[in-house]
Amino acid sequence: MDRPAPPAPPPRDIRSLPKAHLHLHFTGSMRPGTLLELADKYGVHLPEALRGGKPPRLRATDERGWFRFQRLYDIARSCLREPEDIRRLVREAAEEDVRDGSRWLEIQVDPTSYAPRLGGLTAALEIILDAVEATSRETGLGMRVLVAANRMKHPLDARTLARLAVRHRDRGIVGFGLSNDERRGFARDFDRAFAIAREGGLLAAPHGGELAGPASVRDCLDDLRAARIGHGVRAAEDPRLLERLAEARVACEVCPASNVALGVYETPGDVPLRTLWDAGVPVALGADDPLLFGSRLADQYAIAREHHGFTDAELAELARQSVRASAAPVDVREKILVEIDEWLAL
Repeated sequence: MDRPAPPAPPPRDIRSLPKAHLHLHFTGSMRPGTLLELADKYGVHLPEALRGGKPPRLRATDERGWFRFQRLYDIARSCLREPEDIRRLVREAAEEDVRDGSRWLEIQVDPTSYAPRLGGLTAALEIILDAVEATSRETGLGMRVLVAANRMKHPLDARTLARLAVRHRDRGIVGFGLSNDERRGFARDFDRAFAIAREGGLLAAPHGGELAGPASVRDCLDDLRAARIGHGVRAAEDPRLLERLAEARVACEVCPASNVALGVYETPGDVPLRTLWDAGVPVALGADDPLLFGSRLADQYAIAREHHGFTDAELAELARQSVRASAAPVDVREKILVEIDEWLAL
């Protein structure tokens, strides 16, 4: 008589899987409760979408939807007015990441958005960098900054930001990005800003291939010489582009929950995570804007497991890919990779 097969071991805890977090926006990292407290502190009226206790219903595949998303983001950002608010946001973002198993966080910020209330552009950046440095020391989380230009502003503004970022490279700035609606303007308009950043030793990580299709990713590669792509999921629509990303080892910072929340895909299962994986494209899962999308880093790994059938071994490899795509020092990367192997050996 055949003996019954032994029960399958329970799945490992995703939160304890060591990982790097490469796609997290500054204001978007805020805890909802913190936003409510700061809004009350400064008398800011929050729309129901930001005070209802649930992620707002968003769909940014048309201009009206993207405008609503940006309006909510701008209202939330207006509640960050003093250095102590910046310090609180950074500390709490780090605490959430540590809880989700992150060992390394590269938080993305456009300091021009905070400059009017914090004493100017340089002062705002230095307050942010001070907060990141102190928080990293206090929490043990490796934490660095990626300065991002705004695609909706003039390319000369991006050059100013790139020069500022390079000047503060020794304070923990590791990369230069380009955010906001990728359907506006051309990547090549920002080529000089990215050249300044690259020549200054910063990693190029512009957004592309989410709201716009594969051409947006190609433009980031051709015009901005991207080392990483923020999102990049629409590359799945072009097999040749997938081959190019895989051969060049350009990682895509995939944010499944935000892809669904913004209407790029209808369900978590529709996000082409498997397509990128099967093509050999490096993937670094990210939470994007937890304040607006309602999920943090570990939730993205849960989506990979529950909706795409990723095994624990595959989840561990996703974590490794996030670490390899990071700007962490070699010794830090090696330490995290060992910890990932130990998680898988449990």
